[in-house]
Amino acid sequence: MSSQPKIEDALREAIISRPDVILDDKDLMHALIAANERAMGGNIVDLRGLAMERLEARLDRLEDTHRSVIAAAYENLAGTNQIHRAILRMLDPLEFEPFLRDLGGEVAEILRVYAVKLVLESVQNDNDPAVQRLGDVLSVAEPGFIDNYLTYGRGGTVRQVTLRQVQDADDVIYGDKSDWVRSEACLKLDFGDGRLPGLLVLGADDPHMFGPQQGTDLLAFFTGVFERAMRRWLG
Repeated sequence: MSSQPKIEDALREAIISRPDVILDDKDLMHALIAANERAMGGNIVDLRGLAMERLEARLDRLEDTHRSVIAAAYENLAGTNQIHRAILRMLDPLEFEPFLRDLGGEVAEILRVYAVKLVLESVQNDNDPAVQRLGDVLSVAEPGFIDNYLTYGRGGTVRQVTLRQVQDADDVIYGDKSDWVRSEACLKLDFGDGRLPGLLVLGADDPHMFGPQQGTDLLAFFTGVFERAMRRWLG
């Protein structure tokens, strides 16, 4: 029986000099393990092979988890930057009307939503000229409208931030844009003691942009900043 190697000398020397090349190649390692199992026969259990298969499965799960964590971190960072940019743009105007108009313009573009609407509860009607000029962003509703809207009239606890999908968007909120809204973020606004609440609504044409399973920390922060900005205008 010849003791000569069955592979070329150059290839053999390359493997001996750099065995890590084979160890790092998953397909090569599978082929070697399979060849070893065939050589041992079907009646012998290779515990090393079983251990390696389990280790590979565990590593695959760890890699998937690693990718998910990185993707979530990147998404969170991108969302944080987006909220910060929207806040900076929102704080730029020095007058109330430009402040509101920017909500439906550049702020909506930064947040990548289809519509931004501000609802203020009031005992007065919406015939005020300023309200009519800003009708594409601002609307006035009777007291109790906001809680009723957020709970679909069922009552109960109202959260500061409500994320949900929408089947038939409310015309009172969205006007002529209601046909396109498929999900929304509803930010309830507290303007301080003695003042009726407000509601800032971010409407999206993507049904998956806002949903109850999503986190609300960033939008809660945005809500707090918006409340403080509004208090400045309300005096």
